[in-house]
Amino acid sequence: MGSFLNFPSYNAIARATTAIATLLGVRLYLDTEIEWGMGVHTMSSSAGVVSARAAEGPIAPWWHTVLLLALKAANSVASVYQHGLAHANLPGLSLRISSYVTVTAEEWLGVLLIWLALKSRWSSLGSLVSGRWPTAGAFFKDLGIALGVIVAAIVLTGGLIKLYVILGGTSPEATLAKMTPKTGLELVVWLGLAASGGFCEEVVYRGYFAQQFSAWTGSRAFGLILQGIVFGLAHGYYGLAMVAVMAHGWLLGVVAYWRKSLRPGILAHVLQDVLGGVASVFS
Repeated sequence: MGSFLNFPSYNAIARATTAIATLLGVRLYLDTEIEWGMGVHTMSSSAGVVSARAAEGPIAPWWHTVLLLALKAANSVASVYQHGLAHANLPGLSLRISSYVTVTAEEWLGVLLIWLALKSRWSSLGSLVSGRWPTAGAFFKDLGIALGVIVAAIVLTGGLIKLYVILGGTSPEATLAKMTPKTGLELVVWLGLAASGGFCEEVVYRGYFAQQFSAWTGSRAFGLILQGIVFGLAHGYYGLAMVAVMAHGWLLGVVAYWRKSLRPGILAHVLQDVLGGVASVFS
């Protein structure tokens, strides 16, 4: 799902959470403990440090990644031709609700493919996400980081889209406005899509693709860059403004690397999409 950053309500959200963002800051931990097999290896030197996920190697063989890329590419191409979220024209449903159901199914299909690959390695989605919150304090810490990420995303991607328009590009705002809910029923279905999209896309891009690309290139940095590029390309309905979505993917990738967890990114992604839908209905 895209980042709905052009609604007026987001200005108030940004002001309310800017203080949190400035206090949080962003820094990368260079030392990490890596668990592999039956042993535990500790890397304390900053030179050549890789994340625990990258050190574990690829999650699945190359053909599995090609299959998942093909799924995302098909959805993206369909969204270009249909000028919004891809939809299967499900009978008895409005165009928007049909698109919400279609994309939700596509998102979970991608996660199913990853779950099957992890299961074959005797692993789980929990290992990719980095588990649950051990305490309420840990949850609220990640929530605070998520609010900061939302503010940073609004500034970063919103600024890039404005720059793109200044340079002569077409704003994706009209397309986004057609996609977002307009009625109470559409909002209810949208909330399910927002929760699914926030979780599934973080698992797919910041989890699976980041680890695959990191393992294959031997570089966590290249892994983060490549997953962001794929994330942007998967949002074809943005047109060339998808570079802003790529930047959003890089931001979320850095947060996942910093926290050694997908949890803050999942919270930020879900909240941002939820707020975009609510703002669309009530604005």
